[in-house]
Amino acid sequence: MRLRQIEVFHAIYTTGSITNAANLLYVSQPSVSKVLAHAELQLGFMLFNRTKGKLIPTTEANLLFKEVDIIYKQLNSIKKMSANIKQSEHGLIEIAVTPALGFQIIPNTLAKFKVKHPNVSIKFKTMHNDEALQSLLEHKCDAAILYASPSLPSVKEVRLGKSEMVVCYPNSVFSEQPKTLTLEALANQELIGIWDSGPLGALVWERLIANDIQINSTYQVDTYYIATKFVDKNLGCCTVDYYTAYGNQTENFSIASLSPPIEFDIKALYLESRPLSRICSTFLQYVKQEMTDYVIAP
Repeated sequence: MRLRQIEVFHAIYTTGSITNAANLLYVSQPSVSKVLAHAELQLGFMLFNRTKGKLIPTTEANLLFKEVDIIYKQLNSIKKMSANIKQSEHGLIEIAVTPALGFQIIPNTLAKFKVKHPNVSIKFKTMHNDEALQSLLEHKCDAAILYASPSLPSVKEVRLGKSEMVVCYPNSVFSEQPKTLTLEALANQELIGIWDSGPLGALVWERLIANDIQINSTYQVDTYYIATKFVDKNLGCCTVDYYTAYGNQTENFSIASLSPPIEFDIKALYLESRPLSRICSTFLQYVKQEMTDYVIAP
């Protein structure tokens, strides 16, 4: 089958009629009918049975569609990439990003980026690390900006900055409202668990185990900002990343650095087989600069 025949067959199969397929492809109905007839002639079997004005896929068509659908999706991917290359500064960037950066870093970056690049469209997908990595590997995004991501084969990295874990605690827990706390100081407090939340939760859990610190953890969450909401309601303390903590702080809780600190890298990942476009690289540099400039007022 020729590419045009694949396109027409897919359109008819998914829409159910010549008329709908013609509308989908922005061509005339006679044109669609002609391509379908040529395809059936070349294949040597019917793809659709005509019944009371409707097109019913044959058994052969059902078998063929499984393979055709794969090729059709690949064609769409090629078209999308070609459009992005052609549009350049007017193109589309798709980025998977950890939710924590969505509170201030990404909005601040986008506001500055838009001034000089008003015609660039950016699609953000907020995801946990595992989901973002999967999206990257499945070619569903151009880059993924993640916390403490592991090095992977065939995946390139752009280091954007460094951050740390901090402690959010209800003001009533530590009356002196310290700016620095040890994990040992949390041993007798209710500590909202984030151990299953990804690499950051693992970093905290490993520190607790290494120092043989026993903690009380009645509540478990897998999203950092939800943990801060629990703290706001005086349900316990939590250890979350710096950006989530300050992006969600309320008058009901305070934030302290950990001593010794638990630091981690923030990196943008992209596939070696799909190098970053110039405009995507430019946007990542804006993100890097925003992380450098971001300072919390005392």
